[in-house]
Amino acid sequence: MKIAKLSDMIKGWFVGDFEPTLYKTNDVEVAVKSYDAGTYERKHYHKIATEITVVTKGTIRMNGEEYAVGDIIIMEPNEATDFYAVTDVENVVVKLPGANNDKYEV
Repeated sequence: MKIAKLSDMIKGWFVGDFEPTLYKTNDVEVAVKSYDAGTYERKHYHKIATEITVVTKGTIRMNGEEYAVGDIIIMEPNEATDFYAVTDVENVVVKLPGANNDKYEV
């Protein structure tokens, strides 16, 4: 059995091909991410990975659309989005396959 703390992971990522990680693989990346209200990430896309975001707390805005608790957003390769935390937010992010250096800002 392995035990870890999410607080020891970088930006919430705990499965993937990076350090530290609880499970090292390039098949998938998984994170539990928290954002303070007002946090903004510039528009970006992935050439290889599909990114799935599940909102577990709060409200977010992606590409001008608002999403709240229980919403699941799937971004396919080459689909670009920005990210804005309307409120304090927590979400689960899954990227597959795991692909290092696959984030391209628009």
